[in-house]
Amino acid sequence: MVQFLAAALLLFFIYLFLKKAGPGSRARMSTYFMALCATALTVAIIRYPKEAFEASVSGLEVWWHVVFPALLPFFIFSKVLIGLGVVHLMGVFLEPVMRPVFNVPGAGSFVMAMGLASGYPIGAILTTELRTRNLCSRVEAERLLSFSNTADPLFMSGAVAVGMLGYPAAGLTIALAHYLSSLTLGVLMRFYKFRESSYDRSYPPGKNIVRRALEALVEARNKDGRPLGKLMGDAIRESMETLLLIGGFIILFSVIIRILEIAGATGCLAEGLARLLHLAGLDPQLAPALISGFFEIDVGCQHTAEAAALLQQKVIACGMIIAWSGLSVHAQVASIIAKTDIKIAPYIFARGLHAVLAGLYTTLLLGPAGKRLADAAIPAFFSTVPRSSISFWWLRTATMLNRSLVLLGCLLAVSLAVYLVRRLKMIFFYNRSC
Repeated sequence: MVQFLAAALLLFFIYLFLKKAGPGSRARMSTYFMALCATALTVAIIRYPKEAFEASVSGLEVWWHVVFPALLPFFIFSKVLIGLGVVHLMGVFLEPVMRPVFNVPGAGSFVMAMGLASGYPIGAILTTELRTRNLCSRVEAERLLSFSNTADPLFMSGAVAVGMLGYPAAGLTIALAHYLSSLTLGVLMRFYKFRESSYDRSYPPGKNIVRRALEALVEARNKDGRPLGKLMGDAIRESMETLLLIGGFIILFSVIIRILEIAGATGCLAEGLARLLHLAGLDPQLAPALISGFFEIDVGCQHTAEAAALLQQKVIACGMIIAWSGLSVHAQVASIIAKTDIKIAPYIFARGLHAVLAGLYTTLLLGPAGKRLADAAIPAFFSTVPRSSISFWWLRTATMLNRSLVLLGCLLAVSLAVYLVRRLKMIFFYNRSC
């Protein structure tokens, strides 16, 4: 039944695509396609209620035990810091390093640090917050979103390397490749619509950076105006709404992937991908796992770990799947940015490029640097499979916040060094001109 509906859906879509139609045909085709997909999915759930229920429960467990406690503290802290004006202060301090390297405002450093430390989709949420408060332009938000919405290190090292692959040393390789490719992507995306930027020139170039930062903090706090109690209440309420949205997407895509597996759609797609993998020198056995990872990151990594392929190739495949992040995360991002004018197309392109870069970096790290990485010491906490306990999640939150502060501290040190060099140059040339 499901196979028949899937085949009919595909033929119908091809027919509409090839048919010559008048004005508005694309809109009608899109409407027909979405309506038919929703109908097919509903029929499939009715036809296979047990499998759909089990997939829903599996998605709910992932959300409740992993996503909810991992992201809630970061969501709340981030919104409170933005409301207090701390992010505006950081934006002034870190403009000298974020603008020339990534072509985004200094406030983007906060998004980058929180995104790298806490994982999907907090980078998208904070980018949306900056755009809503007009702290960046639309193009700058698209640049920032392309490289700041990343996976967290605990998922890569604990869940994937230890829990799925059973090879703790792979965690460092996957994480390094993921973050190196993310930063490389950020540098590349700085050229996306390069001339469209909103460099803040409201302060005189020679004005003291500390005074500018403090003025920005006070101005932002006065503009927000909410008492601390209301600010925290709004932060908690908005964070809960966002997490419920994320949970709905995780459950929905868990069901969709299970239905596609029953229908045999993933198997058909895997056959075509297997030929491409063979040409690329990778094991064709990884094809079904990569197809699953195209839709959902956790399922894809789990299927990769179970594939009958060499361990090194499994590590490469996991790195690519994590960088791509899956249609489930893409749907979450699209829903989050829907209230702004940020376009999803640059983000999707960036995710594909991120996957390619992650695969290349993983291959290089497994080659020349593989022995050193395997011998590198990994903190015990990052070699632990995530579990549902208050003590574990408290330790996780503290560790991730610590990582965020370390990254922000390094960026601040570099930014202040750049600022001081520029000031010294200004004084030097001023003295010479006199």
